[in-house]
Amino acid sequence: MQSTDTPTGDRHDDTDKTSVDASVLSDFWRAMALLSRVPLPPVGDFRAALIARSVWCWPLVGLVLAGLALLPAMLVDFLTGNPLVYAIFAIAAMVLLSGAMHEDGIADCADGFGGGMDRDRKLEIMRDSTVGTYAVVMLILTLGLRLVLITAAADIGQAGILFLIMAVISRAAMPVVMRILPPARDNGLGKGAGRPGWLPVLIGFAIASAIVLVLGGIGAMFAVIVGVMIAILIVAMVARSQIGGQTGDVLGATQICAELFAGIGFIAVMA
Repeated sequence: MQSTDTPTGDRHDDTDKTSVDASVLSDFWRAMALLSRVPLPPVGDFRAALIARSVWCWPLVGLVLAGLALLPAMLVDFLTGNPLVYAIFAIAAMVLLSGAMHEDGIADCADGFGGGMDRDRKLEIMRDSTVGTYAVVMLILTLGLRLVLITAAADIGQAGILFLIMAVISRAAMPVVMRILPPARDNGLGKGAGRPGWLPVLIGFAIASAIVLVLGGIGAMFAVIVGVMIAILIVAMVARSQIGGQTGDVLGATQICAELFAGIGFIAVMA
């Protein structure tokens, strides 16, 4: 399994300078290039300061990716009318669009945290491409729970809405963990992505919350935010106790956990 914590090389070394291409649009394209496998024009500047600046629009990237992923899901739903098939196609398309980077992250965390005896060994396992038992079990459980949540939402006619909400709010959760935890390594994505200031983090969370409010209403918004905050707290506490900070894999785990807890909150209120 390819780790999201592979060394990032020299492109992140210069963190003190500000790019001349530091605009709202460049933030979005930089975020899209970082968080997806969608073919894009070359984005040459991935310095840590600019990645950290772009976190405000990560929820918008989630919205775009989820919208694209829903297209094949809606087609098979039209053909079959089966909510489980709909959920499978939506999740599969999302995994392809994101390059499975978040699934890779939570799987690596499961192997590292479960199999390592000390901090250094845990980090070593997380960077190893071998897939262990903990990773397999974690992927089965998290993918299965996503299927259950989307299928349950389909029973109340809210499957597409929940899918969009989970994609948006979970990508607002990752910058929070980036902000509250220091990088656990001196290299890798967790270090190379920088440590954002509170302003872009809060702007991103506000954008995500507003989208959730529009899509699901005020009750769903509060339930989803509570779920996401619980997920952030759990991931941050576990990561700090296990490896002393965050890595790219921890951020991937944050995204998956935030999706799941947001989905649980949504179903609890809307069902």
